[in-house]
Amino acid sequence: MKLLTTIIKPFKLDDVREALSSLGVQGMTVTEVKGFGRQKGHTELYRGAEYAVDFLPKVKLEVGIADDQLESVLEAVVGAAQTGKIGDGKIFVVNLEQAIRIRTGESGNEAL
Repeated sequence: MKLLTTIIKPFKLDDVREALSSLGVQGMTVTEVKGFGRQKGHTELYRGAEYAVDFLPKVKLEVGIADDQLESVLEAVVGAAQTGKIGDGKIFVVNLEQAIRIRTGESGNEAL
């Protein structure tokens, strides 16, 4: 099993969710976060004053998947989240040792 942690632009959330749903991914956790990567924020003008926005709004998705779904899920997320501009985000893939569905006690891939 794998745990994907994906950081994307907020307006791409629905596209990514639909892409994952079409592959049969049944659940995900979504968190609104702030951060920056290579773009290091930007400056904005507000009421005539310029100020720096260091942390940009992003969305973090966490999804547990079976090993055999990895490549198709990665392709779907990249395809749905990509704009071709700086700040599109990142995907982190880590091994998931165990998953347990609390309600039924199922574990492993059945819990996903």
